[in-house]
Amino acid sequence: MTQVKNRWFIAASAVGIHISIGSVYAWSVFSKPLMEEFGWSLKEVGFTFGLAIFFLGISAAFMGHFVEKHGPRKAGLVAAALFGSGLIGSGLAVQMESLYLLYAFYGVLGGMGLGVGYVAPVSTLVKWFPDRRGLATGMAIMGFGFAAAIAGPSIRYLIANMSIAAAFYILGSVYLCVMVLASLYLAPPPKDWLPESMKGDVVKKASIKVVKDLSQLTANESIKTPRFYFLWVMLYINVTCGIAVISVASPMAMEVAGMDAVAAASMVGLMGLCNGFGRIGWATCSDYIGRPLTYVTFFVLQIFAFFALPHVSSAMFFQCLVLLILTCYGGGFSSIPAFIGDIFGTKQLGAIHGYILTAWAAAGLSGSTLMAMVKEQTGSYQSALYVFCGLFVVALTVSILMIINIRSIRNATEETSETV
Repeated sequence: MTQVKNRWFIAASAVGIHISIGSVYAWSVFSKPLMEEFGWSLKEVGFTFGLAIFFLGISAAFMGHFVEKHGPRKAGLVAAALFGSGLIGSGLAVQMESLYLLYAFYGVLGGMGLGVGYVAPVSTLVKWFPDRRGLATGMAIMGFGFAAAIAGPSIRYLIANMSIAAAFYILGSVYLCVMVLASLYLAPPPKDWLPESMKGDVVKKASIKVVKDLSQLTANESIKTPRFYFLWVMLYINVTCGIAVISVASPMAMEVAGMDAVAAASMVGLMGLCNGFGRIGWATCSDYIGRPLTYVTFFVLQIFAFFALPHVSSAMFFQCLVLLILTCYGGGFSSIPAFIGDIFGTKQLGAIHGYILTAWAAAGLSGSTLMAMVKEQTGSYQSALYVFCGLFVVALTVSILMIINIRSIRNATEETSETV
């Protein structure tokens, strides 16, 4: 009999991959040194990050089927090769003083590694933790959120004591090794496997009922349902509004709440922590209250927060609202994989997750742009925040439609089973 792997070690492997690829959130640490050394503009350097996030979403969509067909181990190794070589190649681009090579290596190649690496372990965790989907995916995606806290100081140290190119070379080599080792342990659970906590009350024939998935659909079947587009819109709006706040958090704090530069910078550091803790906290909470109600809570809280922000004069209250938004931003990412499993099943979860993550790619391009555009036209953050508040009203409406759709399908299924 084949020995079943330890699912907590699977979770640890997933965290290892996400801590590696999540270093993309520390890109801003490279920005100023690159600008000073080569005379590149902030817009030129910042485009590298935007390109990486765009290719994250696109590659996740196209490589999701690869994950399902070849398994998480091979997908993880592909992600390691792409992301590691993207960073190492970025070191070469810096040595050659080529901005376009940096775009190609970090933005395109590294971004593709981000997409594959993001999807591969998460879809596997959902299958290993049918009893704690939110907790399991929250742990991995929390690693993605916290990665900048590790990568940021490391990058600063390497640049200060060596060079920008050396920082890329060393980080690329280290992340390559970590991701390869983590990927080698990844594997899906055996067929019909259940954790011990679910065996006492369940017979094998009832395993589907225990998981309580709404359906078992392929990726191509899922995109023919309204639930797919509901979920896409919900994630898109949550990420768009979150990125908008992240992009202007420091100057907005100084303009609206009268905070000084030091206090605003400290708030930005706390935002990273709330982003990470929100991922594990909200995902775990979703195991108890359900994913649909979790998203309704996100949107209700953020309608209040975005409406209140421009009227807040207290620096403390302003920070509390921004940090609340960041917990919801992180929680939206971590709750999505479990939500997909709940409504579409685990048959092709990786591929469906990849399709859904195109919302992240779209939001990455529109969030900060929309904030800047409205701010420039109106001269204040108030109108921009009201626009995002309106978007959350749309998201809340969509989340309620999702609940209605899910309940109608469950009721129809129960009626059919009673008839049979």
